[in-house]
Amino acid sequence: MFKKRNYRHVATSAALSLLLLLAACSGNGNGTGGVTPSASPSNEAGSGSDQATAEPAERLKVVTSFYPLYYLASEIGGEHVEVNNLIAAGIEPHDWTPKSQDLVQASQADLFLYHGAGLEVWIDDFLKGVSGDSKAIVAEASTGIKLISGQEDEHSHEEESHDHDEDGHSHEEEEHGAEEEHGHSHDTDPHTWVSPKSALVLAANVKDSLAKADPDHASDYESSYVLLKEKLESLDQAYEAGLSAVSQKNLVVSHQAFGYLARDYGLNQISIMGLSPDAEPRAQDIAKIAKFVKENGVKYIFFEELVSDQLANMLANEAGVDTMVLNPLEGLTKEQEQAGTTYLDLMNSNLQNLMKALQ
Repeated sequence: MFKKRNYRHVATSAALSLLLLLAACSGNGNGTGGVTPSASPSNEAGSGSDQATAEPAERLKVVTSFYPLYYLASEIGGEHVEVNNLIAAGIEPHDWTPKSQDLVQASQADLFLYHGAGLEVWIDDFLKGVSGDSKAIVAEASTGIKLISGQEDEHSHEEESHDHDEDGHSHEEEEHGAEEEHGHSHDTDPHTWVSPKSALVLAANVKDSLAKADPDHASDYESSYVLLKEKLESLDQAYEAGLSAVSQKNLVVSHQAFGYLARDYGLNQISIMGLSPDAEPRAQDIAKIAKFVKENGVKYIFFEELVSDQLANMLANEAGVDTMVLNPLEGLTKEQEQAGTTYLDLMNSNLQNLMKALQ
């Protein structure tokens, strides 16, 4: 059976409590998220030089919780901001927990942007650990998006009667309890950014947060936002046109991360795993989805780059179909980061793959 990856969220609350003490001991000298001042030329006494050294303009220090917010803040903020993302390239956000230096970085920021909607399961304890004298503005970027219940898209399991053990407890109850223990209990689907419609709301919230933190450059943020908004609206129109023309509406994915995409563009998401990609489906779940795939003419099973494709391949082999990448855009791979790949690039690639798979 497929082996779960090792997740460390069990100790999140305890670890973050310790981080408060560590961050306090770190001082301001470990400001990984701050702007490093440029070295000033030597001005020795008796040099005869009275020309003042030009100081570079200080930029707004922004810290983001994951890649899509980093992209939006960078695009809208432009030359006025220095954006640091907490999660490094190649790390799946569900695997990540903050460290003491992350608390220091957030404490020294002018603006800390996190997504909300249950994505950052560590956020409450993290914010308690931020330095008491921090002047950082904290903003939740998903405000205003109509959120989806975490159980709304389990279509392939709706008719299944749940197995019970000798004590009368269902496997579903056991799995839900395990998710809560590991900090992955999602009453809400947090993956808003995979839909251009939701990305437009995120972008507006990021713009407003930048303007609040740096009102002197609010007009520049507004101008950059308008340009980005036009790109996101064009992306939305491309998704509308492309996905309205496909004949196959069933989207079979390894990770339940495309609910907003499915809702906004008329698709039906069927996922092998749950909202957190560490969930382990039962053998009968795989068999049931394989039957669904065969009966409904599904041609591809989608998997994501930052998570093992073993389950997707298992299901594809069982159903006699192929696999294809559908990126949940939770983060970049190291190769994508080095190549300068952006959120828009990945969203366009997703659309091309969707149109191919669902034709």
